[in-house]
Amino acid sequence: MTVNHLPEPARPTVVQLPDGTHVYADQLPATYAGPQVVHQHIHQAAPDKTVQRIALGSGVGAGAVAAGVYFGPLLVAALTAMAANLAFLAVLALVLGWGVHTVVRSVGSDAGAAAVKNVRKARRRR
Repeated sequence: MTVNHLPEPARPTVVQLPDGTHVYADQLPATYAGPQVVHQHIHQAAPDKTVQRIALGSGVGAGAVAAGVYFGPLLVAALTAMAANLAFLAVLALVLGWGVHTVVRSVGSDAGAAAVKNVRKARRRR
């Protein structure tokens, strides 16, 4: 004895149209089928997952979604690397500016002038 654990197949519903023809209910023309309402629920998910779900739901192909999955993090990594480089250059410019400011300030002051005189005197004694 063979036991079949599969459910019984659903029998298609046949509908008679006003013109007398018979069609399956799932193949009704758009004029008879009424408005189609699409409920799209987007729950808490990672931003890339949400974008993928919206993209796939709107009919975008899997290639476009795969490109988004690949190039999304790649773009974030590139922008992060650029930001790190710019931050390093900003710190470098700040340190160099501070150094130049310190040298100019010390040379232009009375203490700087005294230091220049001392260096000149030391050179003459040699």
